Amino acid sequence: MRIVDLTQETKKDLLSSLLKRSPNQYGQYEQKVRDIIERVKNEGDEALFDLAHQFDKNEVTADTFRVTPAEIDEAVAQVGSELYSVMEKSAANIRSFHEKQKRNTFINTEENGTILGQRITALEKVGVYVPGGKAAYPSSTLMTVIPAKVAGVKRIVMTTPAGPDGKVNAGTLAAAKIAGVDEIYKTGGAQAIAALAFGTQSIPKVDKIVGPGNIFVALAKKEVFGYVSIDSIAGPSEILVLADETSNPRYVAADLLSQAEHDELASAILITTSREVAEKVSGEIDGFLKVLERREIIEKSLENYGYILVAQTLEDAIDAANEIASEHLEILMADPFEVMTKIKNAGAIFLGEYSSEPLGDYFAGPNHVLPTNGTARFFSPLGVDDYIKKTSLISYSRQALEAAHKDIELFAKKEGLTAHANSIAVRFEQ
Repeated sequence: MRIVDLTQETKKDLLSSLLKRSPNQYGQYEQKVRDIIERVKNEGDEALFDLAHQFDKNEVTADTFRVTPAEIDEAVAQVGSELYSVMEKSAANIRSFHEKQKRNTFINTEENGTILGQRITALEKVGVYVPGGKAAYPSSTLMTVIPAKVAGVKRIVMTTPAGPDGKVNAGTLAAAKIAGVDEIYKTGGAQAIAALAFGTQSIPKVDKIVGPGNIFVALAKKEVFGYVSIDSIAGPSEILVLADETSNPRYVAADLLSQAEHDELASAILITTSREVAEKVSGEIDGFLKVLERREIIEKSLENYGYILVAQTLEDAIDAANEIASEHLEILMADPFEVMTKIKNAGAIFLGEYSSEPLGDYFAGPNHVLPTNGTARFFSPLGVDDYIKKTSLISYSRQALEAAHKDIELFAKKEGLTAHANSIAVRFEQ
């Protein structure tokens, strides 16, 4: 793995390289995605069946399109009691964490008759996209569905592609049962996003679409935003590790590779204040690559977006971490909690050598659907807030409005909106 000194120039080159992975850089696919969306809008289910045959090589029909309870029971039996039990433990942790995010409606009243408040209501229908095939992640099912259930969403519709045998990944279906999905349809890709956004004969139009996916899914979510809400336009996975001379190089190497194995566009970056640690981590990576199953993917990922940066000072390392704004940030340093107070931008922060990133992916409870490609500067992890809407409540008595009406009328007139001013003034005509 390449080792370079952290300078303004190398940091600039790194940021430029990482931005190439953004879904916004894949304009050559946009027209194809638009064509798929338009076809689903016009043809509904028939387009979904044909595209499933074309892309997923299956023969899904109107009779087999929706996953049945029998299929879910078969999937649960297939995953086995041991994994199912682990999923239930994970679900309990996710539910417990997200319960703490719940907001309450509030109303404030004043003696003059002013009543102001905010009402919290859950979205009615949410669509959850779950990848299938070689990129099937049952853990994402738990992470996207459970916060919606905690928020009080009444109808959760899942779409996920079936394989050539017409079956959905068993782990995904088992997780869907644990999480409490209401209905599941066998469709994937941009066509699934279109179906959720506009509705078909079988799939209802939803209020919001959440969940990770490939570049076609990401571009489709971007295309339908405005017709429906979306969680984010996610890019490839990424990890940044901050390490010093006290860090265990073997742990650091293992954690970097945990993200590099996702796909060839994944990013794995180490920033360390110790050149000795940098060289030892590089050596450990070479050793792990001899035994890890997804070696080819990892090597391509590290070749494209893997870096070991040696910083002169801790401050330089922290500044670089804040500029990169990584999806996952591990702090494996002598005092991780002190360093954490200086981190402004990260999707999730993992503190200490026993808090490796997969803990967050599978089990701890905080959501693993996180902002990528530097968007942690302004986006947050998926959570209960993504499944609610807030409505302002306003009520003034005559006494309260009388005290303010001249100010309001003046403000409106200064903006040239005399009808606004009149709407207030008529209430105080002599």
